[in-house]
Amino acid sequence: MGFLIAVLVNAAALWVAVQVLDGLDFSGDPIQWLILALIFGLVNAIVKPVLKILTFPITIITLGLFLLVLNAAMLYLTSWLAGQIGLTFTIAGFLDAFLGAIVIAIVGMALNYVLGAMGVD
Repeated sequence: MGFLIAVLVNAAALWVAVQVLDGLDFSGDPIQWLILALIFGLVNAIVKPVLKILTFPITIITLGLFLLVLNAAMLYLTSWLAGQIGLTFTIAGFLDAFLGAIVIAIVGMALNYVLGAMGVD
């Protein structure tokens, strides 16, 4: 059940980011949103921890701010992977990926907080 909730939270966060930012574009049906959220979740679960370890020194030097760049890179990777399977999730530029990653993080945290307060895990 927790996996399904995580995918739904990712889908909602991605949807909000696409609605808020002009530089992010995805116009799929609800199933395609879930597939995109699944790709995003897998990228963050598999690739991001490896990159966090590899970029640890620069993260320390920048006092953790480099993690924002890493989050933008994960969004770019999600866009590329989605394109490989025929989904058109496009990002106009780095600033849009950077801001999109921030929006997704904030929405994801808020939804996880609300769902946790409701007792949904």
